[in-house]
Amino acid sequence: MPNTQRRRLFKVAASAVAVTLGATALAACGSSDDDGNGAQSGPVSLTYWTWTPGMDKVVDLWNKGPGKKDQITVTVKKQASGDTLVTKILTAHKAGKAPDLVQAEYQALPTLVSNDALADIAKNVGDVKGKFADGVWQQTTLGTDAVYAVPQDIGPMMFYYREDLFKEYGLTVPTTWEQFAETARALKKKSPETDLTTFSANDSGLFAGLAQQAGAKWWTTSGDKWQVGINDAATKKVADFWGGLVKEGAVDNQPMYTPAWNKALNTGKQIAWVSAVWAPGTLTTAAPDTKGKWAMAPLPQWSQTDNVTGSWGGSSTAVTTDSENKDAAAKFAAWLNTDGDALNALAKESGIYPASSSAQLSGAFINPPAYFSNQADFYTTAAKIAKTTAPSAWGPNVNVAYTTFKDAFGAAAKDKSDFPAALDKMQADTVADMKKQGFEVSE
Repeated sequence: MPNTQRRRLFKVAASAVAVTLGATALAACGSSDDDGNGAQSGPVSLTYWTWTPGMDKVVDLWNKGPGKKDQITVTVKKQASGDTLVTKILTAHKAGKAPDLVQAEYQALPTLVSNDALADIAKNVGDVKGKFADGVWQQTTLGTDAVYAVPQDIGPMMFYYREDLFKEYGLTVPTTWEQFAETARALKKKSPETDLTTFSANDSGLFAGLAQQAGAKWWTTSGDKWQVGINDAATKKVADFWGGLVKEGAVDNQPMYTPAWNKALNTGKQIAWVSAVWAPGTLTTAAPDTKGKWAMAPLPQWSQTDNVTGSWGGSSTAVTTDSENKDAAAKFAAWLNTDGDALNALAKESGIYPASSSAQLSGAFINPPAYFSNQADFYTTAAKIAKTTAPSAWGPNVNVAYTTFKDAFGAAAKDKSDFPAALDKMQADTVADMKKQGFEVSE
């Protein structure tokens, strides 16, 4: 679909998207068909809204190096993350005062684009496409010829397990989900008080990533309509799988990130975790006594011939339509996420896992995380996994789907009840919200 058509489609209900996020209704501003690139003449000052810790130190490298040469200065303004930042960006955009650059999670991009808040920078940064895995780059294009952001960090999913306890219980690291279920059952027989892992409904991103790996396409477009497929066959397969394991008691049904969950990991009551590349940081705090006892492997696959992973987390750097210096802003966004020195600084100061494929095997990622000092190939394996990231399909009201997931799946997990019914609820609430906003939706 031509870019202008897609932008019109995204703008159908722009004013209502912000309401969903808790802001005052915002009307779409400006023309979505001709963003313009902004003209640089003389010194340029840019403002960048971001929540990433240590970003000011990374930006200093730009201001003292390439930015100084190009007379482009960037000022960092620290912000909250998540929906709070999205709402703030939309509110500022309504007044025509959005910053030049914003950090945006991948799932937030459709909301920002539908409100005409992000510029198409394809002509400015298209040549950096090859530095990212296809599945990662796709998240910033929304399936169009446009480019709405440059990938910054990603969260490819993988399987973490207690290497020592797998050996003690005579377990084999599962390479398929069928083997994963068999491993969970085998562990229960050998140690009834021990769980392989838990199904947690307090982080929607985990389930979204698992569905993504299975081939789910939650939001797509057909002509001038959105299609919502949250309860598609791929996602139903994931829901049935985990719902079955919870119902039979093969895995735990408690949420993550609680004191009880931390204790279970730290004491060996739970011996595995389906997570993402950032897991070492969480485990360092949650299970400090088990440092050096864990190992990482690729995510189990739905068939032996598959080689794909989902994504849990990650963000990008976008240029707003309000910026009067889009060329300069895009130049900085590209540098920040592809330059070797910038990426090394991001890893050191911010602890991110870079979206740039080349950066995943250099600088801070040559040696394994301290928590995984026993696995010398940690980052080599992670980089291979990252290349297999599946494409995603986000829509303009991800927050509604995520909220319903926590409520519906939270209740289903607690009661060990019907997961597919919870999925249907998630689908119904998402569709109803989009129609209420005024989006054209086909089911």
